[in-house]
Amino acid sequence: MWGKTQAMIPYALFVIALLVLGYVAGSLTTLADAFPSRYVQHAYRAINALALKRAYAKNPYTSSLWVRARSARRGVTAHDAKRAYTGPTLYSSGHGAKAILIDMGGRTVHEWKRPFHDIWDESAAVRNPVRERQIHFRKALALPNGDLLAIYEGMGDTPWGYGMVKLDWDSNVLWKNLERFHHDFALADDGRIYGLTHRLRKRPVKGQGHLRPPLVEDFLVVLSPDGRTLKKISLLAALQRSGYSRKLWRILHFSLWDPLHTNNVDVLDRKEAAALRLKVPIAAPGQVLLSFRELDGGTIALLDVEKEEIVWALTGSWRSQHDPDMLPNGNILMFDNLGDFGSRNASRVIEVDPATGGIIWSYSGDPGHKLFSYWRGVQQRLPNGNTLVTESNGARLVEVTAGGDIVWEFINPVRGKDGAVVPVVTWGTRLNADATVGQLRDLLRRHTAAHELVSVP
Repeated sequence: MWGKTQAMIPYALFVIALLVLGYVAGSLTTLADAFPSRYVQHAYRAINALALKRAYAKNPYTSSLWVRARSARRGVTAHDAKRAYTGPTLYSSGHGAKAILIDMGGRTVHEWKRPFHDIWDESAAVRNPVRERQIHFRKALALPNGDLLAIYEGMGDTPWGYGMVKLDWDSNVLWKNLERFHHDFALADDGRIYGLTHRLRKRPVKGQGHLRPPLVEDFLVVLSPDGRTLKKISLLAALQRSGYSRKLWRILHFSLWDPLHTNNVDVLDRKEAAALRLKVPIAAPGQVLLSFRELDGGTIALLDVEKEEIVWALTGSWRSQHDPDMLPNGNILMFDNLGDFGSRNASRVIEVDPATGGIIWSYSGDPGHKLFSYWRGVQQRLPNGNTLVTESNGARLVEVTAGGDIVWEFINPVRGKDGAVVPVVTWGTRLNADATVGQLRDLLRRHTAAHELVSVP
């Protein structure tokens, strides 16, 4: 027996040596960009993506849609009725394709729900959707008449954008657009919808030799009010046509496969453009405020839709930011995911002067209330001056005053894995009760009469 084992040792050592040499050769050719390095990189990406897809399908709790619960607290845990801005709150969650409207006490007022597999058909850009439990509403917007606009994302897929849908009050589908919409969209005054889509680009990017295909390419897409695609602009091309194309070289190596990671779109109306123009002279109505998470460490920019060109861009002390919003004073409010490293947290909400990049105001939590979201993050400046923060990784919504006092907090009540994990909150917004009409207003009035917690005119 020992003799046979001894005879196998040289063979085993030979196999091990081949594996080691193969690994070293692969590493050296990749570093040197020599043949067949690109095939090695492509294979690695494909294997990694497939492994993640299978892992999330088997156990969705391992994906970034779920996080470990920080405590057993659920629902509304703080409410200062005198200082909070009273109104219904709409949020979407990682546990499904649904949008939930709650009152100030955390009670569900209404829910819109439509599984992606109900609307998927052969026209979809997504050929093989992931399982339904991996698909969620990334953003949802309740319209004054009770309709809902929402975008689907599929966790574990690459790319992950799945489409946009418009639902009525009873969650019936009014229209759908099954391009790969992701992250964010904005509704313009004329009813057109501005959204983000992406695709895997297999062609090289001219003049950008470091951006090697396949890579994720982002687009701004303009839709008609009934969901038809009117215009589509490559944001890579828009950058290359601008004076900011050099920023494409300022991307960390591990982000080269997704060089922009565009995560915000807002359309400037006349008032917003006029306020911003005092600080950024090139600002004009109809331009689109974008956020590029990976570009130069974190860049916000203006896109001229007619010229299809980036006309202004700014970087600062923020990192991996989300959701820059225009304020009436011409400043920009955004969720800064990683710009506060070194302090007690890492994330913060900041108000930025776009003329200088300086931070005018910030909120980064306090010792008893951690603020950290590695992925995602949203904020909203409310009419009373407070700020509603969606701390995605904290699975909560929190309203804070200008001085940083918490006057309302809501923690996602859903739990999984015996209560150990909680789905992230992907988007949250406080509705302006004065703007609600029709079915939405009528329901809120009835709910107000029953609970006296939601103020509706």
